[in-house]
Amino acid sequence: MKTKTEVVLPGTFNGENHWYPKALNATIHPMVNFFLNLSKDRIINRYCHLNPMVSREKLNEVLEYRCKYFLWGGADLINSTSAEGRRQMVILENNSCPSGQKSMPLLDDNKEDGSYKLLIERTFKPMLKPKKGVVSVKGKLGLIYDKNLMETSGYARVIADVFNEEVIYIPYYNGEDNDHVKIENDIFHVFYDEEWVPLRAVFRYVTQKPWNRIPLHCKTKVLNPIIACLAGGRNKMVAAKAYDIYNTELESFGLRINTPETIWDVSKAEIPLWVQKMGGQAVVKVPYSNAGQGVYTIINQKELDAFMEMDIEYERFIVQSLIGNYEWSSVGSNGKYYHVGTIPSSKGETFVTDLRMMVSSTEDGIKPLCVYSRRAAKPLADTIENGADSWSMLGTNLSIKEGNNQWSSDTNRLMLMDRRDFNKLGLGLDDLVEAYIQTVLSTIAIDKMCKTLYNSKGKFRIKLFKSLNNDATLLNEIMP
Repeated sequence: MKTKTEVVLPGTFNGENHWYPKALNATIHPMVNFFLNLSKDRIINRYCHLNPMVSREKLNEVLEYRCKYFLWGGADLINSTSAEGRRQMVILENNSCPSGQKSMPLLDDNKEDGSYKLLIERTFKPMLKPKKGVVSVKGKLGLIYDKNLMETSGYARVIADVFNEEVIYIPYYNGEDNDHVKIENDIFHVFYDEEWVPLRAVFRYVTQKPWNRIPLHCKTKVLNPIIACLAGGRNKMVAAKAYDIYNTELESFGLRINTPETIWDVSKAEIPLWVQKMGGQAVVKVPYSNAGQGVYTIINQKELDAFMEMDIEYERFIVQSLIGNYEWSSVGSNGKYYHVGTIPSSKGETFVTDLRMMVSSTEDGIKPLCVYSRRAAKPLADTIENGADSWSMLGTNLSIKEGNNQWSSDTNRLMLMDRRDFNKLGLGLDDLVEAYIQTVLSTIAIDKMCKTLYNSKGKFRIKLFKSLNNDATLLNEIMP
């Protein structure tokens, strides 16, 4: 679908255009509503009661952390357990342009713009406050996007309402000429109404290789800036290292980011060796893809062979332990973890689900915005049959790539936080709290990596980045 630059005016937000039909009239589950309204102190008290080895002071510091770069994120988590009953919310990834608003029932029926407005008011608007000693760019507000028109158009209209001014809504697709956008003197300009219009700030929803057209240094304020992508929000390689570094800091305080066992900097030729080491079941990831692309679940030789035959443009991969059913999960250093899954259906079928927890940085710390879940297409099998398709049992992403810059969604597998769907997930209040804390920890880890990748003069430390992520293809893509 071809889209064009347009101007969005205040007073044009209409909820029917910015939620999935099944979410539009859904009623939020009371437990989810209760969780989203819990105070920081109550969360800390509960968490430390259940985890007495956790430092109360450190957890308070974590929840009050104010991000500098990675201001808005959405983590994908899975609810896993061991044979001994050790439950864990495990971080799969954290996204620097997360979807989720269109899947979130309203918390308050009288606030029809929901958490769209919450994100803009508490995160985007404060970002635009003038800073002492920093010259403010004069210009308009913009939103740049490459997918998810339902949500991005909603954000554009809410920004127009909150600032009471017009917002320029700008397509910015990978692999197209994009001659309607230019960056001059580190300032974004958009060609509109027969003239080049400077932008003082942009809300960014650009997901496909955003670093090849958005610079690392920009006077136009960007939510989120590209450094948030390269430091982990769109880069699973560096994210894994950021989590590992932050876990070292957290260890003495009883806190930890839970991740699958991860091997990084793996060449393609080495992948079969690591899959074998993990017992023949593993997940191979192209570190810089998203929306369900570049993730390969491997449970047998057939799937491994199929992956090895693929022509992939990047040179470095990560290999992670696979969390499947008990009989066919990877064996890692911490033992074997498997999916808790949904409450069995009337047919006795259990499905894999994930949990998306969206958060944003505020003046009072990192706070939750919205939550939703997705299930796999097929039920989780107890045993692996020859020729079994593992992705259909384990893959949860709803995005469907239909062509170049064309997407749709399989909403049949969307699980809402409403009275009907939530009960099927088998989640309790403590699971939501754990998911939130894991999301906050992973967000901080990436933000700290962002800070590390800039020197004291604000210049990108390219040599350090190369040492963390020496993939020639990726390095050639990054806009100078």
